[in-house]
Amino acid sequence: MKEKIELDDKDLKVIEKVPFNSNDLIVITVAKKLCAYVIAVTEKSPKKFRGVFVNRMQNYCLDTIEYLLEANFIRMDSTTNKSKREHYQKEAIVKLKLLGYIAMVAESSGCILTKQYKQISMQLAETINLIVAWKKSDDERWRKRN
Repeated sequence: MKEKIELDDKDLKVIEKVPFNSNDLIVITVAKKLCAYVIAVTEKSPKKFRGVFVNRMQNYCLDTIEYLLEANFIRMDSTTNKSKREHYQKEAIVKLKLLGYIAMVAESSGCILTKQYKQISMQLAETINLIVAWKKSDDERWRKRN
């Protein structure tokens, strides 16, 4: 099913333009690709939805990248820093969940197409799974360290 959706969706080509940066975590690169896709898709939305859904979806994407970058730049050298990092990771997940909800409402309102909503949902799931794995990895490293 994923391959069929990807074949039908010309907006996915935008994702290919997002460069892979070896300095970024995979989760940040995946979030950037999600953001690029959402922006490409929502730019084509009818004008009547731009104030309601488009701005909100784009802002949630950008907020997610901001939180992930903030989390990545915090060193886990103290309990306070670890909790700050966890806070930013959690905020990124919350923004992604909100993006998923807004995308669902946008699809049912005709702001985005069903195939676009499905693609956003798949990319959301992948990004959330990577954040959860990152959090688990952090917890594991913290346990070994202490």
